[in-house]
Amino acid sequence: MSPFAVKAIQLLLSLSLLIVLHELGHFIPAKLFKTRVEKFYLFFDVKFSLFKKKIGETVYGIGWLPLGGYIKIAGMIDESMDQEQMAGPPQPWEFRSKPAWQRLIIMLGGVTVNIIVGFVIYMGILYVYGKNITTNEDLPQGFAITEQFEEYGFRNGDQVLKVNGEPLENVLDINKFIFLRDVSNVEVKHADGTIETIQVPEDAGSKMFQNGTMHAFEPRRSAVIDTVLQDHPAAAAGLKNGDVITSVNGQSIQYYDEFQKLMNKEDENTIVFLRGSQQDTIKVTPNEEGLIGVNSLGKDIISQLGKTEITYTLGESITGGFSYGYYTLRDYIAQFKYVFTKKGATQVGGFGAIGNLFPPVWDWQSFWATTALISIILAFMNILPIPALDGGHVMFLLYEIVSGRKPGDKFMEYAQMVGFFILIALVLFANGNDIYRWLFE
Repeated sequence: MSPFAVKAIQLLLSLSLLIVLHELGHFIPAKLFKTRVEKFYLFFDVKFSLFKKKIGETVYGIGWLPLGGYIKIAGMIDESMDQEQMAGPPQPWEFRSKPAWQRLIIMLGGVTVNIIVGFVIYMGILYVYGKNITTNEDLPQGFAITEQFEEYGFRNGDQVLKVNGEPLENVLDINKFIFLRDVSNVEVKHADGTIETIQVPEDAGSKMFQNGTMHAFEPRRSAVIDTVLQDHPAAAAGLKNGDVITSVNGQSIQYYDEFQKLMNKEDENTIVFLRGSQQDTIKVTPNEEGLIGVNSLGKDIISQLGKTEITYTLGESITGGFSYGYYTLRDYIAQFKYVFTKKGATQVGGFGAIGNLFPPVWDWQSFWATTALISIILAFMNILPIPALDGGHVMFLLYEIVSGRKPGDKFMEYAQMVGFFILIALVLFANGNDIYRWLFE
C-alpha cells in the first residue's frame, strides 16, 4: 500500500473517531436535559446520505462530504438554518426552551470530550508504550548552535543542563521550550567543561520563527558526507557519500557545522577529505544559490536519539499523560499567535497538512499520538468565538447569562450565516495552501 493511502486511511479513521466522540459530547447532555436530537451524522449529508437509520426520535447517518459532522438539536439555530421550525411556538423538548445553563453545558460538551479524549490517549500511550527521551549522555558531542543563539552566548558543543533552573528531561525539547514557553535562562555545559547560565531574550522565540531557524539547537554531526546531490558542484568535483571532510580553506574541522561556517558561498573553496585512508583535495565553487550539494544528515547520531527509555506505572501514566496533554494544549495556543503574521498565514494547512502528521507506515503508537494531538487541536479550534462554531454559541450564551437578555432569532440567523462563510473561507484558504505547497514546494 502506498504511503499516501496509509496516511489517508489513518486520517479518515482518526477524524471519524474524533467527530463521533465530539458529537456525543453534545448528544449526551442534550438527552440528559430531555432535549430532542433530530439528527446525528458523521460527515455532512448534502443532498443525500450514504447511510441513515431512525432510532427513536433521532436519525443516525453517515454523509458523503468528510468535512466534519453534526447533530441537529430541535429548536436551535445552527448550520441547518431551519427557519420553519423556529417560526413555531417554543416546545418543552426544544433547545431554546431550556435554561441558559443547560444550553451552555450542551454546547461545551463536544469541546470537553475532545480535551478528555486527548488526555486519556496520552495516558494510555505512556502506560502501554512508555516514552523515549534523549539525554546528554546520548549526545556526547552536544549541539550545533545557530548564529542567532551564538550571539546570546551559546557555543557549538554545548550540552543543555537546565531550563529556568529545572533539569530538562529530554534535551531535544530545548527548541520547543524557547519557541513556545517563557524561557528566561538556560544552563549549559560548554565543550571545554565550564558551566554557564545564559539569559535568553524575551523575543528569542519570535526571532526563531521570523528567521526560519526553528531548530536553533541541533545534535552536532560529524563531518561525514552522507548525501551528495547530483547535478551540483560537489558531485561534479568528485565528492562521494562517506567522504570525511577534514579541512576547508586551510582550516581543520571536525564537525559539519564548522564546515558550513567556513564554506565561502560565493567563491571557490578548497576542501580536503578522507576516503577510507586516502586523503585528497578538491576545489568547489557553489552554484547560484550558494550551494555545493552536500549534507551530513547525522546518520552517525540518529541511532542515539530517543535511546533512553522510560516506563510508567498506571498512576504515573495518569499524571504524566495529564501533564503532557496540558502542555500540548498550552503550546498549541502559544503558537497560534503566529497564524496572524504574514509568514504564519502561509503555513496554515488543511487536510493535507493534517494527513502528513501521520507516518507513511502503519504504527499504532504514532497513530494514537497524532489522534490525541488532533483531538486537542479540534477542542481549541471549536471553542474560538466564531459564530457557527461551538465557541460562537458559547459566546452568545455567556452574554445571555450575564446580561439577562437573549439575542434575537434573526440576529442569531445572520450571525450563523456570517460564521458559516468565515469557516468556508478558512477551509478554502487552508487547503489552498496545501495545494500550493504540493505544486510548488
